[in-house]
Amino acid sequence: MDANNRPQEEHKPYAAAAAMDDTTTSDKKKHQMADDNGGKPEEKYSGWKAMPYVIGNETFEKLGTIGTTANLLVYLTTVYGMKSAYAATLLNLWGGTVNLAPLLGAFLSDTYLGRYATIAFASVASFLGMLLLTLTAAVPSLHPHHTGPSAAQLAVLLVSFALLAVGAGGIRPCNLAFGADQFDPRTPAGRRGIASFFNWYYFTFTIAMMISATVIIYLQSNVSWPLGLAVPGALMGLSCALFFMGTRLYVRVRPEGSPFTSFAQVIVAALRKRRLPAPASPGELFDPPHRSSLVTKIAYTDQFLCLDKAAVLTPEDELTPVNPWRLCTLQQVEEVKCLARLIPVWSSGIVYYIVLTNLGNYAVLQAMQTDRRIGRSGFKVPAGSFVVFSMMALTVWIPVYDRLVVPAVQRLTKREGGITQLQRIGIGIALSIATMLLSAAVERRRRRVGDTMSCFMLVPQQLLAGLSEAFAVIGQVDFYYKQFPENMRSVAGALLFLGFAIGSYTSGLMVTVVHQTTGGRGGRPDWLAQDLNQGRVDLYYLLIAGMSAVNLVYFVACARWYRFKKLDAAVAVVELEGNDSLKANAAGPPV
Repeated sequence: MDANNRPQEEHKPYAAAAAMDDTTTSDKKKHQMADDNGGKPEEKYSGWKAMPYVIGNETFEKLGTIGTTANLLVYLTTVYGMKSAYAATLLNLWGGTVNLAPLLGAFLSDTYLGRYATIAFASVASFLGMLLLTLTAAVPSLHPHHTGPSAAQLAVLLVSFALLAVGAGGIRPCNLAFGADQFDPRTPAGRRGIASFFNWYYFTFTIAMMISATVIIYLQSNVSWPLGLAVPGALMGLSCALFFMGTRLYVRVRPEGSPFTSFAQVIVAALRKRRLPAPASPGELFDPPHRSSLVTKIAYTDQFLCLDKAAVLTPEDELTPVNPWRLCTLQQVEEVKCLARLIPVWSSGIVYYIVLTNLGNYAVLQAMQTDRRIGRSGFKVPAGSFVVFSMMALTVWIPVYDRLVVPAVQRLTKREGGITQLQRIGIGIALSIATMLLSAAVERRRRRVGDTMSCFMLVPQQLLAGLSEAFAVIGQVDFYYKQFPENMRSVAGALLFLGFAIGSYTSGLMVTVVHQTTGGRGGRPDWLAQDLNQGRVDLYYLLIAGMSAVNLVYFVACARWYRFKKLDAAVAVVELEGNDSLKANAAGPPV
């Protein structure tokens, strides 16, 4: 049955929307403000007045956590006396949990708690986690002295890790959006403020990472671990204090619901109608008028036709109100198709994250067995600080790419951006293969020369890794953002963290398998032995490079199959005439 022939009653929601056109502009603005702000007649946006607290919270949180997490492998193998393979596996599992937690955090924030409550709870959890981790170093009974950790000591350590994971799960998916919430998106000044906030956010994020990877890691490795962990803990406490000091200024956007519900409705409806014959044409599917001023209408695609049955009309669907778990709109189906098309491309990123995870862990162990002295001063570069070279490459390359490379390539390809997002990701994956091959060559030289090799031989592989991230990771962020419908972009960010999580879990499994299978008889060391001079980390790097080469072939196949999202040109987005607030929202903040 055609959607146009459905009973008049089922179109009541759309008739109600059309009736709004008869109201005055001022009334519509009042209603819109009330709807946007939990029933309040008007929301007072503090804008930049709230930014010292929002950006200060974010900056000190990063200063407090990044430096500590970057150096945890050194802490576990020195202070806690863990074997390097066991410590690497533990950190991989923890890193996976940290990257998986934002999925739950985003769901709870969008559906129940709101961003303010989520960030507040997560900030306190991070502070308690940092405090407990500091105590493991400062209190003698909480860390081992000669042998490995006891069950009680390990339990305290794991509780601190769990609290930090809770903190990351709440802060990561919410902090950017919460900062943007403080500006009025219905005014030009508010939209400019949102754009400037994004710039300042990434600037302070990079600065925090640089300081963490140098000053804080130096305190931990060269002064004392209690002090090196107490400073980040104090900074995390300052982060909490700043956040709560700005409470009276904050705009608190009420939870708007999670897109996961819409996903589930499409899947359930398609399963319920799986025995129905496929529709002869898209015109037979339930496709009511598209009236959203924020979400663009997506053109119909003939992929994943089994999902189309969720929008097939049956006599039971004639009843009102329509059961959303039995009948979904064509727009809902196409939104789920967007996610389904992205999954193969996203899965190719998992092996790429394995490269980053393993290089981050074992580059630290490599640095620990090199000559890290600078001149005759006796100063030693902290082993965990070499990640700063990857950050430097990323920071320097982005403006060069944006201002010089893109315009030059655009003139050749006549394409906006010069190359597609998929091509950019592919270049990053190819560079990751080169990174692992170079890392294997450097490790082979280090084993031949011994611990007298200069630590700066590790710099080129870190620079190449940073260049790879500039292509692959930023390319993925851009790809997910543009290919997801507008109301699903929080899922896009969560999808990126989910890839990191699975990559971390897989890395932990790989370390365990290689550690247990590559050791020879008679006590011959395995590839990932505690003493790298006795192990063969170079062969481990070559194994990952081989996996990445196979992954590149898989990615190219996925990219050739992928169809970029197209808007339905036949359907105009309906904006309520005279409603300035909706028009302003339709523009959307720049990212």
